Amino acid sequence: MDIRQLEYFLAIVDHGGFHRAASALYLSQPSLSQAVRALERDLGSSLFHRIGRRAVLTEAGAALIEPARAAVRSLETARASVAAVHELRAGRLDLASMPSQTVEPLTTMIRAFSGRYPGVSVNIRAAFTSREVVETVRTGAAELGLLATPGPLPDKEVVSYAVGEQRFVLVTPPDGPFPAGRPVAAEELAGARLIVGQRGTGMRAYVDGLRERGVGFTVAAETEHRVAILPLVLAGVGLAVVTESWRTTAERAGAVVVDIEPKTSLRIGLVSRRVLSPAARAFVTCALAAVTV
Repeated sequence: MDIRQLEYFLAIVDHGGFHRAASALYLSQPSLSQAVRALERDLGSSLFHRIGRRAVLTEAGAALIEPARAAVRSLETARASVAAVHELRAGRLDLASMPSQTVEPLTTMIRAFSGRYPGVSVNIRAAFTSREVVETVRTGAAELGLLATPGPLPDKEVVSYAVGEQRFVLVTPPDGPFPAGRPVAAEELAGARLIVGQRGTGMRAYVDGLRERGVGFTVAAETEHRVAILPLVLAGVGLAVVTESWRTTAERAGAVVVDIEPKTSLRIGLVSRRVLSPAARAFVTCALAAVTV
């Protein structure tokens, strides 16, 4: 077994089949298949069920994913450690982030990091819940993650750094029911038509909590695509409760953004693996400095 075989195995998993993986790796499909068969011989077990053009993981294949990612990540860390001698002039950093935090504080963090290490590319992976961020970092699919949670930051499977809080605000169209500059009491949302995000997110937990407290509202639209919320608000479909990271973008687009009372916030955390590449360590240093200025 060698690391190349594990990289090929993970490419098939990530791209959903041999054909796409071969294209992504710039390999012929027979060469890729031969490498996987050699890995299967070494392990003494089949890793995929071949069903037509599809490749479905066997139980053994599913069990290999996490250790394979750990092995590949360890090699990347070793390579990056050598590259650190060259002052991080090149390389790539994988980071998972929830959508709202991609607006802020991630923009500020990346600006600080890229200004100092312009040769390192930051690859942002989408994760829609805090649990998904933690799992992506824990399994090695990303070294770092940015999440928001109403509860304590995770501290068992990853290392967490507190980077602030974001309060919930209400976004309305310009001709909406609430004037700019005046906070809205949560109870005033009774009877409103709301655009909500998917379950498992802090935004969705907040509006579900309103209903549990007896504040009745109508769900006008439910979307997993966070970028759809602002256009839907501006189109008059409904109002939306979002984190204040959206405030500047929403106001520039013409929406009205008002605070909701009583103030309710999410904790924002930067999370990491326990052993980091030089690029990831540098990002953590730059990011924490940027958001605490």
